Amino acid sequence: MVEDDRLRTDARLNRDRILDVARDALAADPNASLNLIGKTAGVGAGTLYRHFPSREALVLAVYRKEIDALVALAPQLLNDHPPLAALRLWCDRGAQFARMKRGMADTLQAVISDQDFQETYRPIVQAVGDLMKACEGAGDIRPGINPEDVLALMSCLWRLPPTAAGEDQAKRILGLIFRGLGARD
Repeated sequence: MVEDDRLRTDARLNRDRILDVARDALAADPNASLNLIGKTAGVGAGTLYRHFPSREALVLAVYRKEIDALVALAPQLLNDHPPLAALRLWCDRGAQFARMKRGMADTLQAVISDQDFQETYRPIVQAVGDLMKACEGAGDIRPGINPEDVLALMSCLWRLPPTAAGEDQAKRILGLIFRGLGARD
């Protein structure tokens, strides 16, 4: 956002710290109070509400930050790992995000607009598509699989509880997805 670029360094650091604390707090307890989030982030209520005037604004900002991080992660992983390993690592991170999103799901569904969805969905599809193209080029997965189909399969992960059992189930589901892609273990 243009306004984010103009924030002073300390304001930007406060904003990022609030978002990080909110992500963890809301994942653990969807009803976590904004005052507790601000206190844990080390900022006063005025600072919190100056950046995020409502719970809905905070939830949407957490969501957007996590999406931006997932999008930015894809080329980094492709640069540092073989394509199939990069895709697996990205999917693992996507599964973590999905479990975190579970705590914010009701609020997020209530506040996300079609425009918000399109602005965040298209870059995610592109990131998955880039990872899959690299895997196809390396012969690691079958060609012609639609990245939106993979994302649709991954969308079930947000329903899993953020527990050890939920993590185990996420690993099994991701294994099924990769077998469906034709990946060799």
